[in-house]
Amino acid sequence: MEAYRTMVLARALDERCLTLQRQGRIGFYAPHTGQEAALLGSAYAMTADDWIFPAYRELTVALVRGVSLESVVDQLYGNARDVVKGRQMPNHFAFRDIHFVSASSPIGTQIPQAVGAAMAAQRRKQPIATIAYFGDGATSSNDFHAGMNFAGVFKAPTIFFCQNNQWAISLPRERQTKSATLAMKAEAYGFPGVVVDGNDLGAVYGAVRDARRRAVAGEGPTLIEAQVYRLGPHSTSDDPKRYRSDAEVAAARQQDPVLRLKGELLASKLLDDATETRIWEEARARIAKAVESAEAAPALDPLSFFSDVYAEPTPRLTEERLECETTLPGRSPP
Repeated sequence: MEAYRTMVLARALDERCLTLQRQGRIGFYAPHTGQEAALLGSAYAMTADDWIFPAYRELTVALVRGVSLESVVDQLYGNARDVVKGRQMPNHFAFRDIHFVSASSPIGTQIPQAVGAAMAAQRRKQPIATIAYFGDGATSSNDFHAGMNFAGVFKAPTIFFCQNNQWAISLPRERQTKSATLAMKAEAYGFPGVVVDGNDLGAVYGAVRDARRRAVAGEGPTLIEAQVYRLGPHSTSDDPKRYRSDAEVAAARQQDPVLRLKGELLASKLLDDATETRIWEEARARIAKAVESAEAAPALDPLSFFSDVYAEPTPRLTEERLECETTLPGRSPP
């Protein structure tokens, strides 16, 4: 039930954020509709000490780790409460307190970073693992192969979690590689690759749990290919109707992970229709409150971009800050 509540919250947030972007209230969003079970299952299998290296669809992982809805929405708006001070695109979250490393747009760059952090933990004798999230398109990147090779050679405690959602923006999976599966690419680097139904919450949890056990036991990395389907657009800059058919999407919706988990809970009598309706209403009410709060928050101070670059401001930086203060409307030099 906890998983279902989080899954509903993530789905409802996706729906609202797409609307907010279309209304011009936030600038960008990358939805994860259809991938919630893969994200939830993997997040539940990791511990609080493990490090998360996301791509840009891992919002659900942050929610599982306890990030507040308000903090998420503040980042989407880039207001004065945004923990990254507006220095990232919307949807590129970073939460250091929960070991959630900053997302970035370049494809696959988080993969060798996750391996490097795992190797550092290994040398420090810290019994933790790192997990790198990426899509099927990232398996065609240089960083994927570099990261896989280093992890294999040094037996890094890393889990490579590929969400194969069948489309790298508009490029279908079959045009990226001739490999029968993406998971089999691990064999070339000397460690296991596992294919799992990414719509099956329990199957994903089990695969990641086993991979983490191997990692912290010193048995090396694992590549997991969670087979899912991206039901929405790649991002709010994308129109998927230009490259895939309505019939394909309709067929994929039959495997919707939210509906699948709902069916399992109904069948086991852990959920009824009234409770299910209430869960959706509560999720949407929480989101509405977070949006209202974010829009009422002060705007980010433009002078904040002079902060955090150096421990002590350089003379040139101080000079530039003073110049900026004099040119900003309504400001005068101190």
